[in-house]
Formats: sequence, C-alpha cells, structure tokens
Amino acid sequence: MTTIHAKTHATVPALTPEQRDRILAAVDAQFDRQLKFTQELVRHPSLRGDEASAQDLLYGAMSGRGLEMDRWELDPEQLATHPGAGKVEISYRGVDNVVGTYRPRQELGRSLILNGHIDVVPEGPEAQWQRSPWEAEVVDGWLYGRGSGDMKAGLVANLFAFDALRAARLEPLGRIHFESVVEEECTGNGSLSALMRGYTADAVLIPEPEEDMLVRANVGTIWFRVRVAGHPTHPREMSSGFNAIDAAYFVVERLRRLEERWNAEKGKHRHFEDLEHPINLNVGKIKGGDWNSSVPAWCELDLRIAFYPGITADEAWSEITAELAAIEHDGNGHPVSAEATATGFYAEGYVLEEGSDAEAILGESHADAFGGAPLQSFTTPGYLDGRVFVQYANIPALVYGPISKDIHGFDERVDIESVRRITKSIALFVARWCGVEDTAARH
Repeated sequence: MTTIHAKTHATVPALTPEQRDRILAAVDAQFDRQLKFTQELVRHPSLRGDEASAQDLLYGAMSGRGLEMDRWELDPEQLATHPGAGKVEISYRGVDNVVGTYRPRQELGRSLILNGHIDVVPEGPEAQWQRSPWEAEVVDGWLYGRGSGDMKAGLVANLFAFDALRAARLEPLGRIHFESVVEEECTGNGSLSALMRGYTADAVLIPEPEEDMLVRANVGTIWFRVRVAGHPTHPREMSSGFNAIDAAYFVVERLRRLEERWNAEKGKHRHFEDLEHPINLNVGKIKGGDWNSSVPAWCELDLRIAFYPGITADEAWSEITAELAAIEHDGNGHPVSAEATATGFYAEGYVLEEGSDAEAILGESHADAFGGAPLQSFTTPGYLDGRVFVQYANIPALVYGPISKDIHGFDERVDIESVRRITKSIALFVARWCGVEDTAARH
C-alpha cells in the first residue's frame, strides 16, 4: 500500500505495523527523559514579556537535534499591517519566536508545522497554590505547575515525537517546522508573526490541552478596556458628585445584556448549538479612583468577550461600542460616559471542516496510540492559534492534546499518561503525514 501526495507528485511507502510498533516503543523508551525536560521547561516562568530563558532552553534543544534555527523579535509595526493582528500595549523588545526546521535529504512527503506557545498566564497569589507553580512536581500521575498543561507538555511532546521517529530509525520525508511562539495568551501575534515570516506547510498540529480530543470549532476573542468617567467631590457632598466605580458596575451589567443576547443566538451557529454558554464576558481587571476620601473621577475595566465564527472582529466590535454608546444614564439618573479601546486579542473564530486527509490520519494515529479508541472532536469557547493558519493560510490546523486540570487557575496540572499517549499519536501522525524512510533497512 502506498500514499500519493499530490503537491509533490511523489509516492512514499505507507507505515507498516512493524514500523508503528517501533515508534510506540521508542516513545516509551525515552519518556522519562521527556518528562524531565518538561519539568525543566515549567521551571522557567515564561510570563508575558519574560519568555527569553524558556526560549533559550528550547532553542538549545532544537539546535541540538540538528535543526535549522531561526529566532526573531516580533515587530509590532509589521504586525499592525495584518488584519488578524492583536493590539499591542507592551514593548516587544526581547519578545522572540523560535523555529527549528527539519529538512529531509529529498523532500518527497507532505510538510508539517508542529506549533506551540511558550507564554503562560500569571500564577496569581502563590500562597493559594497547594505547591509552588514553578517547581514542576509530579504527584499521583500529574505534573503540576503553571504552563504544565497550557502548553509546555505539548511543546515538548512535539520534539520527543520527532526523537521517537529517529530512535526507531525512521527519517521523515517531509519538511517539518517546530514552532515555539509567544503572545498566544493575549494577542495571537506570535503564530501570526511566524506565518508572516513565511512559515507555511500542508498541515499544522498544535498539542494544546484538549482532553485527548480534536477541536472542531472555537470562538473569536476581543480584549478591550472601558474607561468610565465620574465627577469627583468630597464624600460629605457625595450627592453632588458621581462615582465612576459605581457607574462601572452599571456598564458591566449593560455589557452582560450583550453577552446574553449573543448566547441566545447560539442555535444559529453550527457546532455551538449544544454548548450551555458559549459566549463569555470576563471582567479581568479593574482599577479606579485616586483617594479614599474623594468620589472617584474615573474607573477602568479590562475585559474579554467571545463571539462566534463567521462574525468578523469588526462586526463584534461595532456591537460592543454601540452597546456602550447607548448608555446615557445609570440607574440613579447620572449621565454615564464609557469609552472602549481594543487592547489585545482582535481575533476571529474558526471551524475545522471535516473530511480532510490530515484529520483522517490523526484519527488513525490516535486509535493506534489509544488502544483502538476513536478520535472525538468538540467545540471550545476559548481562543486558539489554530485560527491563524485556517483563516489566513487555508491550512488545516489540528488542535489536539493531553488531559489537564485548572489551566489558568491554581494548581494547574497535566495527566502524565495522557501526555505519553498524545506523544505516540503525534509521532505516528508525523510518520504517516510526512512519510518516512526506514534507515534500519540499510543495516
């Protein structure tokens, strides 16, 4: 049996059962090393703007595997020319992407991007964790730590899946780009920058923590800031003033109406009909006022809201700003001024259409790694970098990864045996998608 790749007009042998078993055994043989390297990566607190040391570690790991290396600082001015870019409020000085490229001696198979993000969200009050978010402890089959699930275990799985092929003496016949990107948790600009730099392929696989399943669809996301104006006075004359913080609560309630209206429309949007609450508005940060004994003159809210695939970010933004513009008075008759500014994500959602070769091959590989269990898919009300490749390069993006708990929360952790199975699945997928040359046959 052979597989024909139309883009190269080349024919490569299909993976044999014996080669499959060699790959599975190779993942097991090196899994202790994989786990230790994942722990080492978790110990680098790669918060936004502070990803350099973790990227140094991955750069060394990729270059040590003989990959062709590329590292560059994100350029906010260049990114701003792309319609999919998020709004930038920080300096990108020292904020780098890392890409390692494997090139076969002769490129006969399909190409692939193995993508993952290195940035993690803040850990919050460390005293509320059961154990340190940065010590990467293993307890009862779980690896703990900020970023363990989201998504350093997946980033490392990409590399060790490749190692397993080589240990099994199977050399991929397609070009592979290993991407470690920044900014996934706030703008999506890392993956977008890699695409703008010219990194494309016939498929993309992103091992986000997705409960051993494939993401079928996900929402768009906008980050924005609302500034509410008040009128300061002394508290003894509060009735003559206007408290901007009090008014901010009223503004949020009006935005909740928009959230409720969008959720009521879920039946019109394919794959979202059965989700209980697909559209979520989150008040992420709030600050305001200048003095305990002064009625606050201002309040700022930093928010995140989702919207459905098929709706543009501009359309969603128009509805948000119209809702705010319609506010004239609060519940006490005070005039309200609420101005919104986009601050990060300005990203549209996507649907991974069924029937692609990439999904079929992932399904076969998943079944082999999971004891015959079929690959399941689901819809997520969260953001994913897969949208970059689907929307702007027409590349099928397979977002598929291990079981995790409490990502973005206290005691984030990833299921170690799930990581092992996902690594096997990725390795088999790479072998089948790219094709392999069996170098063991030479000896």
